[in-house]
Formats: sequence, C-alpha cells, structure tokens
Amino acid sequence: MEAVAAHEGGAPAKQLAREVGLPLATTYHLLRTLAHDGYVRKLDDGGFVIGDKLHLLHAGSRGQELLTRIRPTLAALRDELSAAAYLTFYEDGEIRVAEIVDGPRAPRVDLWVGFEDAGHATALGKCVLRELDGDSRNDYLSRHSLADLTPRTITHRSELLRQLDAAPTAPAVTDLEEYSLGTVCVAVPVYSGDTLGSLGVSLRADRLSRIDEVRARLLPTANRVTRGLSLTI
Repeated sequence: MEAVAAHEGGAPAKQLAREVGLPLATTYHLLRTLAHDGYVRKLDDGGFVIGDKLHLLHAGSRGQELLTRIRPTLAALRDELSAAAYLTFYEDGEIRVAEIVDGPRAPRVDLWVGFEDAGHATALGKCVLRELDGDSRNDYLSRHSLADLTPRTITHRSELLRQLDAAPTAPAVTDLEEYSLGTVCVAVPVYSGDTLGSLGVSLRADRLSRIDEVRARLLPTANRVTRGLSLTI
C-alpha cells in the first residue's frame, strides 16, 4: 500500500512487484484482495491507486485523534461539576453522541432512547436545533417525531420552536426532566471546523439550584473544546 500511495497517477502490478520485491503472482493476489476490500482501486489502464476505504480510515483516525485531544478538558469539566460530560455532533442530518466522560461520582444518564430519536427532549439536541438554520431545522423535525418520553417532554412542534427561539439563557439550553425523570441537563454549542455540535452535562434534578454555576462553567469550556477541535493536526 505504501508503494501504491507513492504513485499518485497509479502504478501497474509489475512495477509494484519490483519495488516491493515480491513475486508477481503474490503481488497480483494482494492487489486483488486490497481492491476487493476497497483499500486500492484499479484504473482503466491497469494501474492501481489508493482506494476510498483508506481515505475513510484516515478520516476516522483523525476524528479519534481530535477526541483524544479534548478528552482531558471534558474530564476536568466532569470533575469540577461532579457531572457527566457529553459531546455531540450534527452529522448527515442526525444528532449523534461522540463522547461521554463519566465516573463513579458523575454517572451518565440512562440512554434508554437513542439521542438520534430524542433531539427534541435533550439539552444537547435542542442546543443543536437552536443553532441550525431554518431549513436544516425543519428538515430534522420532518424526519423525527416528537415522542412523549416523560410528562415534561415538549411534543408540539410549535411550542418547541417557540422555546428554542426564546431561550432566555442562550446559547445555553436546558432539559428539565424532559428526557429522563430525575435528571436535568444543560448544553452549549461547539464546533469542529464547520461541523456543529453541543457540549453538555447531566445533573440530578435535586441539584437544579446549581444550574447558573453550570452554565457559567460550560461556556468557557465549550470555547476551549472548539479551539481544540478546530486546530490542524
């Protein structure tokens, strides 16, 4: 694969066999296997170039490296607030959890309904929806029903939009037992380059009196996370 990558315009099997010192039959076998799995691609002229699968692996590796870079910041937030920290991103039209940093003194909320189907009921999801433009927000809501998860869940689209647009503590957004009874959450927006996401923490409902303190800590932490995610690797 290193030999293939060294030839941007592609190289034939015979040339690659000479360069790596392998018998031609073995080289053909390896190239067929790699092409079948998507790691290399055979051109019409018989040359071989790097395939899409390798590019996807590189992108995934970069994403993991970015998360590794900001994980200490999330852990520090968890320890300071004694609350589990969550990071989501809006990708391919869905709100997906990228990282959860919890611990014995900061347990995560029971994810009994996937975040992709609960954007309307979580602070993390509502934070993303608030930051989206009108068309993207309408597209998301047209594909996701506002399921009734607890007696506090907002299930009417007009009311959800009204609360998103009128959020008094914006850009911070709260979930007051709307996803899970006994749990409140706060989230603020973050970005990884042009990709929108949200950073949030979950607390027991009996700690609601600390919510102003939580908001005050989340905002500067979100700025650090955005800087960490946006730096070139």
